[in-house]
Amino acid sequence: MDMLHAMRTFARVVECGSFAAAANALDISAAQVSRIVAELENQLQTRLLHRTTRRLRMSEAGERFLERSRQIMLLTEEAMDEARGAHLTPRGRLRFHCTHGLGLLMMPLVARYNAACPDVVMELTLSQRNPDAVADGQDVVITIGQGLPDSQLIAIPLGSIYSILCASPEYLARHGVPQRPQDLHQHVCLRTVDPLFEEDWSFEGPDNCVIVPQDTFLTNVADAMLKATELGMGIGLLPYYSATQAIEEGRLCRLLAPHRLRQREIYAIYPSRHYLDAKVRTWLDFLKEQLPVLFQAHERVADDARYWR
Repeated sequence: MDMLHAMRTFARVVECGSFAAAANALDISAAQVSRIVAELENQLQTRLLHRTTRRLRMSEAGERFLERSRQIMLLTEEAMDEARGAHLTPRGRLRFHCTHGLGLLMMPLVARYNAACPDVVMELTLSQRNPDAVADGQDVVITIGQGLPDSQLIAIPLGSIYSILCASPEYLARHGVPQRPQDLHQHVCLRTVDPLFEEDWSFEGPDNCVIVPQDTFLTNVADAMLKATELGMGIGLLPYYSATQAIEEGRLCRLLAPHRLRQREIYAIYPSRHYLDAKVRTWLDFLKEQLPVLFQAHERVADDARYWR
């Protein structure tokens, strides 16, 4: 039986004082009301109402059941109202995933969104592995250059990124400054392990050249490559947004500009839903508007010739 419907019917009988009045309020027959209450008592194995020809009186068990039923019905209504408003007001827990370096870059955006939507709990997971958005319960996955893994997901573009060659002033003082890609054969080139690309560095156009970095240092995390390059271990290939602060502060110089290597797109991936929660919709809208602006600010530094060598 539909227990919630039975609770509502029982409560209406008590409120109206008779089966006939309850039937009229519920727009069903008195026989249906009587049957529902009888089935409810049978389900509970207890008498809820004492019936006489003139009046109804609740049993002690009926009084307790009515009190609990009203609490349950109130909570149910609140839950339904909240669910109906989920597409209108951002609230609840927003689970999203991002790679480590990109996630740190986005933290100012996370803080601004959280200030604008204080009823949303931001739960950020950082790792180099892209999760299964559906199986892992992620609302949004920010991914770099990945296609859609299955048809249950939707992807929206958020912009493009690329990597630049950098070295510390100390390294360049010891080994000299490469003037063209071919000169890199005479330098220590550090390798970032990236599943989206081959291990070599490919230069296109007039400087067509392929460089295979030496296995003196390998890492799969841009922050570790940034640190190794700052320490003068060699020439590093870094996502431009990872390098800009070190470039501005003089810890790194950009080499062989304006070459851009390993260009790729960034997407926000989320499970396909007929009704999209307000927290997900507003977060996606915020990212589409603000992430390209953030990229442009870092790109201006990377493209500033004052920092080139």
